[in-house]
Amino acid sequence: MAPDELRSTVERVGDRFNLGEYEIDAYLTVLEQGQLTASEIADRTEIPQPRVYDTVRSLSDRGLVELRESRPMKVVALDPAEAFDDVQNSLEQMIDELEARYTAPARDTEAVSLVKSRSTILRYLEEVITEADYELSLSLTPDLLTRFRAELEAAVQAGVSVDLIVTPAAEAPDPAEFDYESVATSARARRGITTPVVAVADGNYSVYATQDALRDDQDRYGVIFNRSALGFLVSGFFGTVLWTTAERTLGEDGSVRGFPRKYASIRRCVKDLIDEGGDFYATIEGRDVEVGGSRVVRGRILDISFEVSEEVAALTLETADGDRVTVGGRVAALEDVEAHEIHIGRHEPPVIDD
Repeated sequence: MAPDELRSTVERVGDRFNLGEYEIDAYLTVLEQGQLTASEIADRTEIPQPRVYDTVRSLSDRGLVELRESRPMKVVALDPAEAFDDVQNSLEQMIDELEARYTAPARDTEAVSLVKSRSTILRYLEEVITEADYELSLSLTPDLLTRFRAELEAAVQAGVSVDLIVTPAAEAPDPAEFDYESVATSARARRGITTPVVAVADGNYSVYATQDALRDDQDRYGVIFNRSALGFLVSGFFGTVLWTTAERTLGEDGSVRGFPRKYASIRRCVKDLIDEGGDFYATIEGRDVEVGGSRVVRGRILDISFEVSEEVAALTLETADGDRVTVGGRVAALEDVEAHEIHIGRHEPPVIDD
């Protein structure tokens, strides 16, 4: 389609759908009745009598109704499938042509973005959920839980481990009526309408927004950590502030999961190891706490440090050389290694795919 033709198509489609309030009222009224006179349209709508004739002639010019010049003039409804047939074809062609011309905006250009649009926040929430590879942390309102239910079910079926908080707790769906195990590995409810909306995929791609921002309040905001290392701020906030104060359990997946497993959160990893019991081996990708720079350590897990408050979680590994290495989560200071990705196996340290 040539540029001039595309422009003409866009204008034609726009003109067809650019209906005013009177035109919409008259059109729907005629559709429901099949055939009306101008006076009957005025009686059934709030269109002033002097404006009815101009209104129905506009609909006729757009091919939406037929005018029969009798006395009185009759306005006859046309089958919408026929009336919009040319527009539907033009629209499909236009969309194909626009898609061909569309250049996707560059992503990942900014580590942190501030957004105020409700639709943009929702789009990023969906993207974080669908792009999680192995671990997902979520704080959602009941409405958002319903909105993203299909995406969460797909993530769980794909083997993603999902920690879900529903807030406010008073409005969370009753576990007897809602299958939480289909959308989360572990689901809890938290009191308070001030609890933010949070989504973290694999420990780094994150969204943080106020609940007000999703109620079309233009004075509120959402923050996107676009696959940035700064995403650990949201992940840490979720794990230490939100999850530990979400006291009501909504659902817990009791199915047996195999190994090896991959974690972004050391808290989640340590809890699983305690629950599973037995011997474990680990391969840790992270950063050396003292000298900086990336570091990979492998070995048998000798010890697990964990507090009931879930604010402290760490591992101690014995390497093949007999060295003991302590591993903490993001921003670790007391341990030797800050873990970014934790790979756990039963019989040997897992091999990391390149």
